[in-house]
Amino acid sequence: MQADYVIIGAGSAGCALAYRLSEDGRHSVLVIEHGGSDVGPFIQMPAALSYPMNMSRYDWGYQSEPEPHLGNRRLATPRGKVIGGSSSINGMVFVRGHARDFDHWAESGATGWAYGDVLPYFNRMESWHDGGHRGDSAWRGQSGPLHVTRGPRSNPLFHAFVEAGAQAGYPVTGDYNGEQQEGFGPMEQTVWKGRRWSAANAYLRPALKRANVTLIRAFARRVEITEGRATGVEVDRGGRREVIRAQREVIIAASSINSPKLLMLSGIGNAAHLAEHGIPLVADRPGVGQNLQDHLEVYFQFASKQKITLYRHWNLFSKAMIGAQWLFTKTGLGASNQFESAAFIRSRAGVEYPDIQYHFLPIAVRYDGKVASEGHGFQAHVGPMRSPSRGAVTLASGDPSDAPKIVFNYMSQDQDWEDFRACLRLTREIFAQPAFAPFVKHEIQPGANLQSDDELDGFIREHAESAYHPCGTCRMGAADDPMAVVDPDCRVIGVDGLRVADSSIFPRITNGNLNGPSIMVGEKASDHILGRDRLPRSNATPWLHPDWQTQQR
Repeated sequence: MQADYVIIGAGSAGCALAYRLSEDGRHSVLVIEHGGSDVGPFIQMPAALSYPMNMSRYDWGYQSEPEPHLGNRRLATPRGKVIGGSSSINGMVFVRGHARDFDHWAESGATGWAYGDVLPYFNRMESWHDGGHRGDSAWRGQSGPLHVTRGPRSNPLFHAFVEAGAQAGYPVTGDYNGEQQEGFGPMEQTVWKGRRWSAANAYLRPALKRANVTLIRAFARRVEITEGRATGVEVDRGGRREVIRAQREVIIAASSINSPKLLMLSGIGNAAHLAEHGIPLVADRPGVGQNLQDHLEVYFQFASKQKITLYRHWNLFSKAMIGAQWLFTKTGLGASNQFESAAFIRSRAGVEYPDIQYHFLPIAVRYDGKVASEGHGFQAHVGPMRSPSRGAVTLASGDPSDAPKIVFNYMSQDQDWEDFRACLRLTREIFAQPAFAPFVKHEIQPGANLQSDDELDGFIREHAESAYHPCGTCRMGAADDPMAVVDPDCRVIGVDGLRVADSSIFPRITNGNLNGPSIMVGEKASDHILGRDRLPRSNATPWLHPDWQTQQR
């Protein structure tokens, strides 16, 4: 088997790459995906999002090593092992990231990836439906494959959250993906006509209708490199080992966990680490697997005075009715991820742009579906956006079937603890505003009795969870940067015919959820790979708080 372009991974970036590389019909594209079909209500029904994330058939099942600063807990690190990758098991929240995130990329060596460079790709990839709410279409795309919508926000709690933010003195924003991220407002979701609009639905299914695109189910073991050039991918497929040949290039889009693992198994990485596992060296790139970043969050939960939360549907009969309505009409509560209000704020004066994110949810429940013992409640997921801690993905062995070692090194810096305490205290203040007076009965967790730094630190140590935004392990940078893994064209430095294009190339984590920027990387990388002119730069100037140097809000 062979193709011009062989893509490893049918995830967020891989699906976008398959769609764009095959668009003009001139090149053959073959996509390798280890996971199976994404057809079925658990994936396609937005409200069922807690199921696929906890199903071994859809998830690689990774977990971190014991995290030394979080009481040696091992944290779940789900990654999608299914058509659509993590876009098929995620929470469907759509956030582009802040403009300054991308400017920082460019400043740190990823030239051509500043906000003005990437905004046209965000616009190209989306069809934006603002649900009748006023938004600025100059900042948003109208005709791309990825549909971005907003939930109905019919529960009064969604409005109480935004109103409380305003009462606490924060800005309100009509579109955090447009000119102004900072503030409280509606949250956006990759849901279309009541279905999860994953990268598989948006990009891969249309691409597979073309004669020049093939999808195969196989386990990629390593990239075959001949005389310094990637020539194919060794896979296990249907009980046999074979090599799929790439006439032009191999593109790894296998996630921030599996992409560095594949590079190391192929002889690209830290020379000493590869020697430990008996892997012949192809290119000494010490940055492979390093620079691992993520977002941590806690669930801030309150008991509700009024029985208006989603808890009233937390019974078999109600779930069956919601499921049936969704199956037959793709409407109702099943058609939303229920994350319908959000906020981005700054933790203190002197921070240029938001470094705290909120997801608001009108039920008190965990990702694994365990509901709060109090019954009726609601919660905000909150955590800092730019942790200075860095971790690493390394090989556990030279055997491709072994999971890699993942150490996030969460909360390893004093700054992490300061930022997280600020999150908790600012959150309490927001929920103490008059807008929540009719709803807040009492604080479930952390619990109002936890007030001192030590008490809050103890809560964080015990309860902080990954927001499932790992990235950065094949960092993009200048070709002469010894810790960069790919150059600004996504080419692996030191090897010809090989690129990486997914969230692993992020120099630094972006604000918010990573699905949007991961798809953007696939979109933009396709133009680099095909040697096309980049889309013309945007001159749009994003909003920054005019008094950010002296005011927190």
